[in-house]
Amino acid sequence: MEDASGKLQYWRLYLLSMVLGIGGSFQYGIQVSVIASPAVHVQSFVNHTWLWRYGAPVDDSSNQLIWSFIVAVLSLGAVAGAVHSGSIPVTYGRKKALLFNNVVAIVAAILMLFSRMAKSFEMILLGRFLYGYNVGLGLSVHLMYLGESSPKKLRGFMTLTGSIFIGFGKVIGQIIGIKEIMGTEDMWPYLLAVSGIPAILQLVTLLFFPESPRYLYIDKGDTEGSIKALQWLWQEDDLKLELDDMKKERESTQGEKAKTVKDVLCSRCVRWQLLTLIIPCAGVQFCGINALYFYAFDIFRESGVPENQMHYLAIGLGATELFTVTLCSFLIDRAGRKKLMGYGYLLMGITMCVLTVMLSIKDLNPWIPYVNIGLIFCVICIYGLGPSGVSMALPADLFLQAWRPSAYVISGTVNWISMFLVAMLFGYIVDALGQFCFLIFVAYSICSAAFLLYFVPETKGKTMVEIMEDFNKLNYKNRGADTERTDIDLATKC
Repeated sequence: MEDASGKLQYWRLYLLSMVLGIGGSFQYGIQVSVIASPAVHVQSFVNHTWLWRYGAPVDDSSNQLIWSFIVAVLSLGAVAGAVHSGSIPVTYGRKKALLFNNVVAIVAAILMLFSRMAKSFEMILLGRFLYGYNVGLGLSVHLMYLGESSPKKLRGFMTLTGSIFIGFGKVIGQIIGIKEIMGTEDMWPYLLAVSGIPAILQLVTLLFFPESPRYLYIDKGDTEGSIKALQWLWQEDDLKLELDDMKKERESTQGEKAKTVKDVLCSRCVRWQLLTLIIPCAGVQFCGINALYFYAFDIFRESGVPENQMHYLAIGLGATELFTVTLCSFLIDRAGRKKLMGYGYLLMGITMCVLTVMLSIKDLNPWIPYVNIGLIFCVICIYGLGPSGVSMALPADLFLQAWRPSAYVISGTVNWISMFLVAMLFGYIVDALGQFCFLIFVAYSICSAAFLLYFVPETKGKTMVEIMEDFNKLNYKNRGADTERTDIDLATKC
């Protein structure tokens, strides 16, 4: 009872997680899923616009190229947003960065809303780029802000809510995109503009919340403001342990400016943190989950699912991911990041191996396609319980304050470039390898599992400084004990 009541005292922190989520990672989820529904209508609009301008319809290849770029330009915008996530939140603070980011999303929504009236598909392209920028900046700052505002006992759960809102955004995008709601020729501009609503909600509600306590204390030196923020968010007066931890971190970086991307890439003292950030976390797109969503439709067709029912099965896949990610949020601070993610990747690799074999023998028996549907749901369940959620939570544990913004720049850039590459190349890979394309993702999953289980230390329940010391045992493992101790003390200044 005491534990439950103790957690209820953080209700303002939970409210902050909802406000950050609805304008942060939710936007990522909805933008990834909502674009599939109006594909036919947008391509028709491009054709009519071209005919109106040039007196002739656009040829099919050009129309498909324009549509592909409309889809892919989100990733390019997100890379730009991720790059700026290392400078804007450092200069202006986490809160102001998100307020600015909401204005970007509102401008994008206005462009989408009036694109048909203006007879300009270029407005759709620009709107998608701005949505991408909003997602790239918002996702990084969302996780940064939330991780810096949470006590260590709740840090895993709170940062994992980022994955919950991604799953929630995917499901909402799939639901409102069906033809019974907004997936019609008349409604597609409103469907593409829907991300303006959560942006307005966050813009208004975030004004009532304080700045990140760790940013105030460590970056700005505002001890009083940090204490007030912690007291307001946590509803407690005994903040000695948290203040001591922030004091140690501030002292270790005294006089040091925020580190650059080059510092993170080149410094030995964060080498293993960087590898952990890139291989299993930022590279999560290479586990094949989005490719699996794409391939699922072929398996559904082979099982005899009618075309007009495909969209509802896709909603089922999205709802499954949302449910399992939510379940992961209750497990992460009990089981730990390392086990959930490591064994999750291992089980994903094994399940996709079985799926590859079953796809190869699907014609031997009429019940095999139904087994394949079950295997797809199994992979998504495992992904939600491990890699999906932990890939959001773990980066918040890896770096001290001076390094964190630039680390998120690297994480976001790698994540979005890998997503762009998977989206652009997966069709060609399927044509060349067929069902054996999943073996590429199996290799990534197995390698990530081995890396996590054999090398990465557990971060559950530890302070930032304790985590740094654990990683320095890897960063300086070939040096003598005395030299190692000195390097650990200077780790944040190298």
